[in-house]
Amino acid sequence: MLWSLLKVALFVAFAAAIAWGASLVMETSGHVQIAFGGREVLLSPLDFIIALLVLFLLLWVLLKLAGFLVAILRFLNGDDTAISRYFDRNRERRGLDALVDAMIAITTGDGREAMNRAAKAERLLPHRDLTRLVAAQAAELAGNSERAEALLREMVESDRTRFAGVLGLMRRRLAEGRRDLALKLAEKAQALRPGHREVLDTLFRLQTEAGDWAGARQTLQAMVRARHLPRDVGARRDAVLLVAQARAAEQEGRTDAAREAAAEAIRLAPALVPAAVTAARLKAAAGDRRGAERILRRAWAASPHPDIAAAWAALEPEESPEARLARFRPLLDANPDHPESRMLAAELALAAEDFPAARRALGDLPETRPTARSLALAAAIERGQGAPERVVRGYLTRALGAPRGEQWLCTRCNHAHAGWAPTCENCGAFDTLAWQLPDRAEAPPPGAALPLIVGAIDADDGTGPAREGEGEGEADDATGTGGEARPESAEARSA
Repeated sequence: MLWSLLKVALFVAFAAAIAWGASLVMETSGHVQIAFGGREVLLSPLDFIIALLVLFLLLWVLLKLAGFLVAILRFLNGDDTAISRYFDRNRERRGLDALVDAMIAITTGDGREAMNRAAKAERLLPHRDLTRLVAAQAAELAGNSERAEALLREMVESDRTRFAGVLGLMRRRLAEGRRDLALKLAEKAQALRPGHREVLDTLFRLQTEAGDWAGARQTLQAMVRARHLPRDVGARRDAVLLVAQARAAEQEGRTDAAREAAAEAIRLAPALVPAAVTAARLKAAAGDRRGAERILRRAWAASPHPDIAAAWAALEPEESPEARLARFRPLLDANPDHPESRMLAAELALAAEDFPAARRALGDLPETRPTARSLALAAAIERGQGAPERVVRGYLTRALGAPRGEQWLCTRCNHAHAGWAPTCENCGAFDTLAWQLPDRAEAPPPGAALPLIVGAIDADDGTGPAREGEGEGEADDATGTGGEARPESAEARSA
């Protein structure tokens, strides 16, 4: 508002000054005499001022015409002029329009139109970095692999687009299945952009697939620093990597490095079963049996698992069933009510031929939690106590169709594994194996459902109903054990 008032005031003052000056000139007496070429011209002061203004206007027009002629000559000579700038602006405008059309075609999935528009933009625009980027995307969309490859390689040569070029080449190598080259490109891309999420995820996946556990740990730390992973998840995955690194070092004979990695894994994830088993095995191999037992007892208290029981049994492989039952007592007391503890106690009692103790330990698991293992244990107990064959066969028949119980399952693809591994053997995902029940019940494969029973079953595989009149004597003849079944050692399955 104030500025508007000031402008109005200045305009009024300027108009008043011109009017005053004009009136002053008109009131001035005399004339202006101009003589040249033998001629004289007399002008009043006002006419003289008007003549000067006209003269100045003609000089300005002449100067502009001269400048225009010079600009034409410079344009024809190739110099930068107003004319050339005009044509350049027009060219740039058409190039930008083509570039926008190419990007719209890429968004809509029209590869051929995108390539045509991108090629036009490349011809019209001087910004090669931008046009190469769009042209590479268009060529990729249109399926022109050779063109896309060439453009990506050109992008790598430019400092401004080097990362985008390396990233594009990495994606192409992954699509082609050339994972070794993709790994090298991912490492180069990570050096250019240390915190880029896609690069870090791809590099980590390729390193774990290649078994480069040390490199994967460095990448994992970079992911945590870039806040792509929570610290607790990073610690868990670091523990898994350390377990894999310890196993690799153990296979290579580097026991000191293996023990150090396993100890660090236990520190990061005390409840990780593979870490506890690996650390205990390495400590036992080094002569520290007490330390191995301490690790296994702590892990069993957190989460009972057959692998822990197998590792505990391996601490003293040459012992009698009675001695093994006594040695396992501290482990069982660490978590006595867990189903795994109860089944383990039943197996140990069966191995020692203490069938009443085995029945007490197993309890109601065959009814409340029927699995192939619990039902097989129940069948073994019944056979050991001399139950009729039809009772034993009833448990065996149920065991053949019962779920196997907890397994190492990939939480991403639901693939079952025979043992724990850092990566899924089916989908390649890292740290997705969990000890859990399958989503759907699956019957165990033949020969795997009854790991504890010794002795042949009748020709009908025990799946048919018992024949009438069949008694204990016939069951004894069928088993060939003289009425007393001898189940396999309780640790034969776990050890």
